[in-house]
Amino acid sequence: MTRTTEAHPDLPGVRGYSSNIFSFSLLSPALHLPGHLCRTRPTDLVFVVDSSRSVRPVEFEKVKVFLSQVIESLDVGPNATRVGLINYASTVKPEFPLRAHGSKASLLQAVRRIQPLSTGTMTGLALQYAITKALSDAEGGRTKSPDISKVVIVVTDGRPQDSVRDVSARARASGIELFAIGVGRVDKATLRQIASEPQDEHVDYVESYNVIEKLSKKFQEAFCVVSDLCATGDHDCEQVCVSSPGSYTCACHEGFTLNSDGKTCNVCSGGGSGSATDLVFLIDGSKSVRPENFELVKRFINQIVDTLDVSDRLAQVGLVQYSSSIRQEFPLGRFHTKKDIKAAVRNMSYMEKGTMTGAALKYLIDNSFTVSSGARPGAQKVGIVFTDGRSQDYINDAARKAKDLGFKMFAVGVGNAVEEELREIASEPVADHYFYTADFKTINQIGKKLQKKICVEEDPCACESIVRFEAKLIL
Repeated sequence: MTRTTEAHPDLPGVRGYSSNIFSFSLLSPALHLPGHLCRTRPTDLVFVVDSSRSVRPVEFEKVKVFLSQVIESLDVGPNATRVGLINYASTVKPEFPLRAHGSKASLLQAVRRIQPLSTGTMTGLALQYAITKALSDAEGGRTKSPDISKVVIVVTDGRPQDSVRDVSARARASGIELFAIGVGRVDKATLRQIASEPQDEHVDYVESYNVIEKLSKKFQEAFCVVSDLCATGDHDCEQVCVSSPGSYTCACHEGFTLNSDGKTCNVCSGGGSGSATDLVFLIDGSKSVRPENFELVKRFINQIVDTLDVSDRLAQVGLVQYSSSIRQEFPLGRFHTKKDIKAAVRNMSYMEKGTMTGAALKYLIDNSFTVSSGARPGAQKVGIVFTDGRSQDYINDAARKAKDLGFKMFAVGVGNAVEEELREIASEPVADHYFYTADFKTINQIGKKLQKKICVEEDPCACESIVRFEAKLIL
């Protein structure tokens, strides 16, 4: 994203955003900043959103996209960032309090349900409610602490019908950080009266709602305070550092094993145990799959499970289903026998919604292969992604990161699956790691081609790879 830093001609010291910059989709690549991985500090965040009559319904939808993009960049949770939202016009409507939603998915759903009020513009009244009610203990606000930020983001496009100066001053004096976003013919003085210092960091202006999404990157950067420990080099792994939120684990290159200290590596020298693999399926449960085909997909999974040496020492299996949201069916290590895994697969219900493959890949990286989810340090990490259509979100950054972390990624496409996306997901050599068939009824043929062999030799160095695909599908 290209963001201008020239001052707006009518508003000195306030950044302006030009409408000729391309717009972002809901899951914008701007939310994934290469080389700038981070997490957000615990924050009580309240949005105060103007939906007066000057904001047309189509423009209000643009505001909702912007809100969703900011929420996507946050670490949401009861002990992380809590989000509340106030909708205002002539009156104030609290849409949801800080305590209402403990997950990002439920927050995004709540934002989608908001409707404009389409009356006047009582910005001062809305700010007063945010300070006295929305951030209170009763609404889910936490006790003031150096470790928890209190933030209010105001979005408005007009001149308020009441005063904002005094209420904003009281908020700033109490330690609340105020951001003011102005759109179109907004009163510029109002933005300055609301915002915290320094104002060039807390006041933003866009000329129309069509470009408000550009601001999502600015707020990701504003809330990002804890760097990825692997990216900064603040770790003591001898060979490979694998990040997790606020932490990391160590791993080794192929041909080495992780020592008991969890940090250093040894060259394989024989006489050890067999090789370990953590295998996670990412399964498309979107409505285009259809119930009868979803049953074929479950048979395909169990066909592959049948080829594995499942045990605590060798192969572990996890399963994630995705559509418009992500659902972990079972984590690595929950089941210790093929029989139990296959029963869990058969009992899996069909989600039947959209196709958010990028979000599913991000879930694999952030959750499925973490120690807390049953993954084992030093075990080969294998992901098998199954999809039948084009992703509705951006997949490239998450697909690249999975491979950069050393995960062996296979992509299986059926029907309307997009070859370009399959190739983006697949590990090198790409031709050996992605498969496609036009008909669900023939996916068992892919299963036959995916002959996975778990290394069981006494010398783990004798294994060229943990999972070997001995043949690829030729259509």
